[in-house]
Amino acid sequence: MYLSWNEQIITDFSDAHINTLYREGYLFTRVDRGVMKQTRSVRIDLSQFELSSENRRILKKTEWIEIKKETLPYANYSWKIGKLAKDFYETKFGKKTFSANKIKELLTTNKSNFNRVFVYSYNGEPIGYCIARETNEMIHYSYPFYTLNSQLSTLNPGMAMMTQAVLFAKEHGKKYIYLGSAQRPTDTYKLQFAGLEWFDGKEWKTDLAALKSLL
Repeated sequence: MYLSWNEQIITDFSDAHINTLYREGYLFTRVDRGVMKQTRSVRIDLSQFELSSENRRILKKTEWIEIKKETLPYANYSWKIGKLAKDFYETKFGKKTFSANKIKELLTTNKSNFNRVFVYSYNGEPIGYCIARETNEMIHYSYPFYTLNSQLSTLNPGMAMMTQAVLFAKEHGKKYIYLGSAQRPTDTYKLQFAGLEWFDGKEWKTDLAALKSLL
């Protein structure tokens, strides 16, 4: 079950309104356009972010991966991207987690809450993507997926992609990057960034030991 304390359906998609709701612990969802859920949101205060030795180690192992931000609807969408996402989510989280049709909808129409996609490439060939929301203040790094093969999986591509997105947000003057929610023990991988904060239902906290205990 998705942890949700409250829900709103918005019609005002201005940056100012979206920024306010994200600061109140709300996140956009893939359910339907305008649907936002208040949850145990996780974000990085980029004014406090610096690369750790572990961050640098992951980036060094995957320095050949290039990141590029594209606007949605995505002009270069093909059925292969939908299949890549479907296979990724089924392998990681089980069948019917994320359909290829839903991925196509998010990437090719104006029906969703997301307006960007990060494309990760090696030698000009895409190997991963992350669907995101961007405003003048923040980026919400939301639905990542990547090629699953034995060679790539040993390099921790998921963490490499997220770390590159954090750096991208900081280098482009964003105040925050949101990393989704913290609900399960498997979400602890999000906690290895300096400047990390989490929403407890009322306010933002920086006590990571308390969050790990909750998870």
